[in-house]
Amino acid sequence: MLVNPPGLDLSSSHLRLLTARIRERRRAIGSRWRRLSAGRQALLTLAHLRNAHPYAQLAAGFGIGTTTACRSIVEAVDLLAALAPTLEQAVREASRKAFVLLDGTLLPIDRIAADLPFYSGEHKKHGLNVQVLADPAGRLLWASPALAGAIHDIRAAREHGILGALASADIPRWADKGYQGAGPAARVPFRGRCENLPVGRQAVNRSQAKIRALVEPAVATLKNWRLLRKLRCSTTRITSLVQAVLTLHLTCSN
Repeated sequence: MLVNPPGLDLSSSHLRLLTARIRERRRAIGSRWRRLSAGRQALLTLAHLRNAHPYAQLAAGFGIGTTTACRSIVEAVDLLAALAPTLEQAVREASRKAFVLLDGTLLPIDRIAADLPFYSGEHKKHGLNVQVLADPAGRLLWASPALAGAIHDIRAAREHGILGALASADIPRWADKGYQGAGPAARVPFRGRCENLPVGRQAVNRSQAKIRALVEPAVATLKNWRLLRKLRCSTTRITSLVQAVLTLHLTCSN
């Protein structure tokens, strides 16, 4: 088998961060020997997250078994996910901004038509709903745990407690029509087709659309990690993957 080493468009700070966490974990549990060094395990995990290389391909490239590759990646992902900020921490950070942007995105998964809880009627595909908070510059502040794709954005925001947390902190917040009914917790466009609205409401909706467009770079930040573009793992693992990516982004972009 011919295997090319994974090309990673990441900075060395990503590798140093994860390597340090793996070493701390090994010292804590008294692990004496592993097939991979801490640095190699970190590289293996980053290759999986960034380039979506499957376990079998990575195992061949790193000279280990597929089971070892899977366990190493799961362990490293969990270490990163544990460092992700909570909603309360994100709200404290957002309180220092002029306003915050709230949006939902669908992470596609490989499910069949029978898996209705994961089917999003809006996107016409199976996936998981993740809520995103961004600052006025479009920088990602927080990403929520993943919920089934059939759940609408406003329900997801309520289940995560996002609307209440932002309202309590009195942070100006902007959202799209998917959050209609959120009351004063979110500033949303007027309901209805643009051509059927009065001229004044059309102008308001256009102005709000320009503001809400700033959230797109934050959503793109998640999906720049190719693994999140089409997930083929257990749905119970996806929240950990999202939180791991969030940790890497926030820690290594500051």
